Order: sequence, then structure tokens, then C-alpha cells
Amino acid sequence: MRLKRMSVIFGGGVFLGWGRFAGRGLTFYHIKMTEVLEQEAKNLTTHASKYTRNNPYTSTVRVNELLTGEGSEKETRHIELSLEEGMEYSPGDAVGILPENRRPVVDELIATLGFKGDERVLDHYKVEISLEEAVRTRLMIGALSRGSVNQYSKLAPQIDGLKAMTGPDNKARAEEYCWGREFIDLVKDFPGVVTAPQQLFTVLQRLAPRMYSIASSQKMHQDNVQTTVRVVRYESHGRDRQGVASGHLGERAPVGATMPIFLHANQNFRLPEDTSAPVIMIGPGTGIAPFRAFLEERQATGQSGDNWLFFGEQREALDYLYKDEFQAMHKDGVLTRLDTAFSRDQAKKIYVQDRMQEKAAELYEWLERGAYFYVCGDATRMAKDVELALLDAIAKGSNGTLDHANEYLENMKKQKRYQRDTY
Repeated sequence: MRLKRMSVIFGGGVFLGWGRFAGRGLTFYHIKMTEVLEQEAKNLTTHASKYTRNNPYTSTVRVNELLTGEGSEKETRHIELSLEEGMEYSPGDAVGILPENRRPVVDELIATLGFKGDERVLDHYKVEISLEEAVRTRLMIGALSRGSVNQYSKLAPQIDGLKAMTGPDNKARAEEYCWGREFIDLVKDFPGVVTAPQQLFTVLQRLAPRMYSIASSQKMHQDNVQTTVRVVRYESHGRDRQGVASGHLGERAPVGATMPIFLHANQNFRLPEDTSAPVIMIGPGTGIAPFRAFLEERQATGQSGDNWLFFGEQREALDYLYKDEFQAMHKDGVLTRLDTAFSRDQAKKIYVQDRMQEKAAELYEWLERGAYFYVCGDATRMAKDVELALLDAIAKGSNGTLDHANEYLENMKKQKRYQRDTY
């Protein structure tokens, strides 16, 4: 779910970065090849590449449903967003959502800075807008970054408290200060630094889109895109906080509301071209999203390959995302195997990697049959633990060493049979 510059194939054409076509300006000696490329460029301009992070599509929220049960420690939502005809995506892709900052925090920040909000400023594209619009839609006023502290201190180098958090020798102190704080905290702790509204564009980062794995197959949902979002809410330093995009989706995006979005291709997370190949999917929490899309795609297109899903969460009764759908797929044979791990349902916590170890022999059998192995979710711990469990299954199944297992896994990577979408 990261923003990356990559080469993406759409309908036979090539799209580089955000809206720039490869091949333009080149001379082809075969006139038909030129005509084909020109037509593909027209198709791209008309459809998929028409909307980007800098030129998003104004989508309407069609569904915003709570997936977790009352009493769950998490608030996870299923979101469905309308698409314009011609907008296309594939399983494994992401939807980029451009959120807005919370209006109460926006108003508080502007008042704390001593401004009114109707002052005129130039945004990143030199377009004149009001300060209120800039703070609400253009600037990152959420999680405080060390870079913003450094830029803020440049406006007031005489303030000792700011000086103590700048420079390479004070990196740790700055990181400690930023933890759990937002820009409003910095302004209140060190007031009077910003003297002109335009200065905010040198201090704050641009409010960037958030990328969410697509949880639907367009073969089943032609005119909309779906995703799975955990709403982040927490308290720190005496203030209630929330994730910028997840909070927007959680409490300010009811059915009928509009949101700026764009589609983002991910060629490094794709179903196998061989539709008969087995697929193993590890998706705890909201990491389940792309695998719901994978399964819908394989079901809609009648792909014959076996499918094995590992899903994990805290409690089955409260946190089993898309339970009815997955159980129906299992009953119908779309899901060949379905293994779950609910960590809080017993005294000893059980995670997806534990289920993998329990099924190590079967896992290796699937790999030997050419299975593709996918992981989506937290990169900090889960993905590492899953990889260790996978290596252990390979070593045990092949009666080999860990070195052999690593070599086996490297070959899987070269064959694109081991793919991860982590964040």
C-alpha cells in the first residue's frame, strides 16, 4: 500500500509513474505499430490513466459497513466506492484515497496560529486558495515528523527548546518528542513561530493519499471498487487522535458522500497466469483484503487452481472479517482449505504462523505442486514470522537444512511464486 514509481501495463500500453507514457516521441518504421501505440495511448488517456493522485476521480460512497462486532477492540469497515465507466483494476491493485483533516482540528490549529482561515495562500501548484482549505485538504497536520520540527525551528532559531531537537546529534530527542504528537502540539508548545500563513507550506509535508488494497474483483463488481479499512483511534499526550484517512472513512464518509480517489496498479502482487496453479494466501486482519479479491476473481472466471486461505484476528465472534463469504466459498469448493487463528480465544495466543507450522507437511506438498505463496499485512512482525514458518515448512518437508530452505525460497521469488504486499 505504498506509493511507488513503477512501470505498469494497461491494455497493452505502458504507463510510467503518474500519467507519463513510455514510447512517446519515438519513431517506428512500421506504420501499423505507430497506429497501435497511438490508439493505446488514447485508450489510456480516456480510461485508467485519466485519474491520478493529482487529478483524482470524485467517487461516491456506496457502502460503509462495520465488519467487527460490538465489543471488539478494533473498528474495521467495508467500503465500496463508485467508479466511472472505463476505470479498471485487477486483483492485487490498490485504491488511493485523498482524505481531509478533521475540521475541528483544522479550526483549532488556525485559531492557535492567530489566523482567521480566509487568508489567501498558494498551494503546491501555485493555485490560490484559502488558508482553511489548505490546512484541511493540502497539508499534513496529523502525525508530527522530525522534518517538520526542523523546518519549524528554522523560523525561530533563537528558541532553545526547538534548537535542542534539531541537527544530527539531537535526532533521538526529536523522535521522542514527535512520538504520539501532531502539529497542533508543536504550535502550542512553541507559539508565535509561524507569522505568515504561507510559511506552513515550508514547514508541513503535503497531505498524501493513503493506499488501500482492493478487496474486490471487477469481474463481480464492474462499477465499483471495494476495500477493507481499520479505523485508527488512540489517545496520546492528553488528546484524542485518529488516523487521517481511516478516521475520515470511519466517521466522515457516510453513504452518499463523495471522496477523491484513483486506482494504483501493483504488478508485483498478481495471481498466477496459470489458472490451474494452486494459491496459498496469508492474510491476517485487514491483510485479508486482496485475497477476497483473488478469490472472487478465481470464482468469477472459473479458475481451476486450488485455493488455501489463512486468516487471523483476535476473536472469532467479533473479528472474523467476511466470515459468511469465506465459509460459503469453502462449502462451494472455491476455497479448498480455510484455516483460521484467533489469538484471544484461548489462553495461549495462536497466530497464522502457528497454523502454518501445524500444517507444515501439507504446505510443502502444495509448494511442490507449484503453489504460489502470498502474504499481505504488517511488515514489522507478522510477515517476518510468516516467512520463518514458511522456511521451517520447506526445511522439514524436504528433509533439508535452513540453507536449503532459503535457496528454495529464493527460487520461488525468481519464479514470482512468493509475493508480499506489506506495510
